Amino acid sequence: MVAVHKPAGWLVHRTGLDAHETRFVMQTLRDQLGRHVFPVHRLDKGTSGVLIMALHSEAARALCEAFEAQQVRKHYLAMVRGWPALTAHVDHALKPDDAPDDALPQAAVTDFQRLATLQIDVPVDRYPTTRVALVEAWPHTGRRHQIRRHLKHLAHPIIGDATHGKGTHNRWWAQQLGLQRLWLHALQLDMVHPLTGQALKLVSPLPGIMPQARELNQDWGQLLQNWPWQFDRAPGQATGPV
Repeated sequence: MVAVHKPAGWLVHRTGLDAHETRFVMQTLRDQLGRHVFPVHRLDKGTSGVLIMALHSEAARALCEAFEAQQVRKHYLAMVRGWPALTAHVDHALKPDDAPDDALPQAAVTDFQRLATLQIDVPVDRYPTTRVALVEAWPHTGRRHQIRRHLKHLAHPIIGDATHGKGTHNRWWAQQLGLQRLWLHALQLDMVHPLTGQALKLVSPLPGIMPQARELNQDWGQLLQNWPWQFDRAPGQATGPV
């Protein structure tokens, strides 16, 4: 297996839905390693962070089974509109986006913890000030767009989410940051190596809140370091799912 950092805006593999795209993780990784790689799980095009690929079919099968059995602990960070509660447990079933009308919703569960808040005295919308928060997420199921849809369900959509967010806020933040992206990051995967049994902690670290961060995630580093965030607890000291 191989773990990589996926930049925001990259597709995991080619798809007819984004026929104009030229950046694909699978093809790039195959060229770098000089061997075939197998997809195991997915990250949305707009999401950055930790992504695992398998190097042969046996590993791919074992890794897929681990993800399907919810044996991989996934940890995300998002910047959301408004100030959510300190903790939230969302058990809200979701239908696939392309499912027929008579399809049954599938179980979907996510835990959230607020990490920091920010208030700016600018009336982006109808309020005299603008509020955003940093929220950590631990999805227990793997439905498509689960974190994005659950945060919308909480009325705190992710900044930069063109489908589930609000265009006024997305455009204002893109202008302030000089970057238009979905502010969702796959921060860490905790799992057991499927063949050796070794415990693995795979991290795509963030500058400003994680000491091992260096050249990766400079966009997040600027967001975290250049704005007056008020942290609810010491950065990097998450207590985990509620």
